[in-house]
Amino acid sequence: MTPEEERIALFLDFENLAIGAREALRGHEFDLKPIADALAERGRVVSRRAYADWSMFDEARRMLTRHHVELIEIPQRLGASRKNAADIKMAVDAIELAFERDYVTTFVIGTGDSDFTPLVHKLRELNKRVIGVGIKASTSALLPPACDEFLFYESLEGVEVATPRQPAVSTRRKPKEPEPVSVAEVEEPDEDIEDLDTLITGTLAGLQRSSGDSVLASSLKRALLRKDSTFSEADYGFRGFGEMLRHLEERGTIELTDGPAKGDPVVQFPQDGGGENQAFELVRSVVADLQKRAAGPPLLSGLKNQVRKRNPEFSEKKFGYGGFLQFLKAAATKGVVELEWDESVGDYRVRVP
Repeated sequence: MTPEEERIALFLDFENLAIGAREALRGHEFDLKPIADALAERGRVVSRRAYADWSMFDEARRMLTRHHVELIEIPQRLGASRKNAADIKMAVDAIELAFERDYVTTFVIGTGDSDFTPLVHKLRELNKRVIGVGIKASTSALLPPACDEFLFYESLEGVEVATPRQPAVSTRRKPKEPEPVSVAEVEEPDEDIEDLDTLITGTLAGLQRSSGDSVLASSLKRALLRKDSTFSEADYGFRGFGEMLRHLEERGTIELTDGPAKGDPVVQFPQDGGGENQAFELVRSVVADLQKRAAGPPLLSGLKNQVRKRNPEFSEKKFGYGGFLQFLKAAATKGVVELEWDESVGDYRVRVP
């Protein structure tokens, strides 16, 4: 561990998050992994606690246990006072940890409840950085401005939320459509490298977003290990991390420049766009064709499937984007396409300028 790493304590008002996700995100089951991955890009999580009546969340209890979360029981028998009891217990534990563990630099408060705003203010008075995590629809407008950073769960990478036009059952099936035509899938080494591309670019993009600074190879390796403590470049056929990075540079996935220390280069996305420019052109071509056939700009819903029909290997995650909409917004910024919200259908329309 290096001195500049953040040491993070995670506190989850689990009932608020789980019920909020289920009601606001069309039955979505709350998963800790997207939050754990986002925090791995920010520092080292040294404490994990979640508060709820766990008799109501049997499956979630097993999921959290796999993530090494300490489960704090708030019994249902307390009735109307149960919620206040959970809130008070979580706030007391957070303040106690702030005083007893001065090496903890960052507190992550998982809730959308405005009742925790005073706790956020007090932690910041104690010179602690506070990151909030909540469901957008169930988060009080008072809470995000009080935090140093606030992460909306449904915007995190790895959270797949069904849209009204694409129910959850169909979004699970549609990515399988290209499988019959992808004969190359039998070549495991190529598939492994594609997975590695996605892992590296996603982590690199997350580090750039969270820090805004140049990302050193050593920082990238630490973030990868925080996401998956079993990560090893040897599993992909490389003798060292530097060799792996040089291979990815040759593929055009990343670009390496000299860093402040020998053997620790700066890792960044290619300045010329690399394969990203070809991906933008692919999307532009698909949108142009759909625009002609339908006599109007196509909807965002279903567009990714159309792109994959043209190129089954397409994935925005190869270029560090958390989702297809984020990728399209980047394309719009570069003038490749235009996005316009259509209130009548509740979806974006994508057009070629």
